[in-house]
Amino acid sequence: MKSLLTIAATLAAASTLLAADSKEDVKSAAQKLGAADNYSWTTTMESSQFSPGPSHGKTEKGGWTYVDFSMQDNTIEAVVKDGKGAIKTEEGWQSLADAAKDNGEGGFNPRLFMARRVQNYQLPAAEAGDLAGKVKDLAKSENVYSGDLTEEGAKSLLTFGRRGRSGGPQPPAVKNAKGSVKFWVTDGVLTKYQFKLEGTIKNREGEDMDIDRVVTVDVKDVGKTKVTVPEEAKGKIS
Repeated sequence: MKSLLTIAATLAAASTLLAADSKEDVKSAAQKLGAADNYSWTTTMESSQFSPGPSHGKTEKGGWTYVDFSMQDNTIEAVVKDGKGAIKTEEGWQSLADAAKDNGEGGFNPRLFMARRVQNYQLPAAEAGDLAGKVKDLAKSENVYSGDLTEEGAKSLLTFGRRGRSGGPQPPAVKNAKGSVKFWVTDGVLTKYQFKLEGTIKNREGEDMDIDRVVTVDVKDVGKTKVTVPEEAKGKIS
């Protein structure tokens, strides 16, 4: 009996160590991507509520980041550098700081929404590292690491990481949050990741709304990407 218990304990310990090693492998792969001189990516999202068109991004280490988002029939462009940026509106380029101001008209403000989305945007290398910290454990099969998200990790992603602020809007309550994540690693560098989410959120009317979301990020052109920023956009960043 002692031998069986010892073997079981040894296998459990080995499994824990392998899971920990897998997490570190993914975090290391994400860090190597972040250390690259430049790279591009495409993000797609499928959702039970809405499925926007793909978004794209390019970034240069220590330099500019460009992102675009599809919103209904419109494409929103933005550039960021050193925590400051600009967003292209119908009237032309505008600083993120100005675009993020409340116009006082009430209701949904798409310009403010997109500006804040850009301000809170995570580059793939950073987002993947953050995701790896939200999983229970990871299993490896060839070049793919996969695992389930913790409940708190799934909740955070379902609310886009929003936290309540004093006097400000509170993030929606989430029930039955769960999810999973996959990471693709080639030659020690992250090349793709995907996370799936499910849960129930209270909408503005206080009614339960089921959420089902799949986000996929494909990384490409590592070391071959060039970011071009319009002069008008640069002029709006102070």
